[in-house]
Amino acid sequence: MAGILVVAHNDLGKSLVDCVKHVLGAVPNNVRVLSVRANDDPQQKLAEGHALVRQLDQGKGVLILADIYGATPSNVARRLCHAEHIMGVAGVNLPMLLRVVCHPSKTMPEMAQIAIEGGRECIVPMNPEEQG
Repeated sequence: MAGILVVAHNDLGKSLVDCVKHVLGAVPNNVRVLSVRANDDPQQKLAEGHALVRQLDQGKGVLILADIYGATPSNVARRLCHAEHIMGVAGVNLPMLLRVVCHPSKTMPEMAQIAIEGGRECIVPMNPEEQG
């Protein structure tokens, strides 16, 4: 089973994982969160991220989901993606996280694609006149 690490501002990652618990009834053992706050030292967060990746990697790799590309959490996440079996995707949202949590046995490239598709496909207009 692949690991999943959510790297996000403040408590966003924890909130997303709490929503996973609400939907699925429990948080899978292969999911962890690295919260990054405004005053955090990025080097310290990088060290914490490395520790979480080591904890999560049981031989199938780790998919890292970050919030905003270019912000500190995604910069930390990007620096964690140097091993071949570690992949990252920015723009994490709940549909993205739920989809990857439900497919932990996929390969890293497949999981990254599932994350991207899940995030994109679930952004839809909600006004009846805009739906086709």
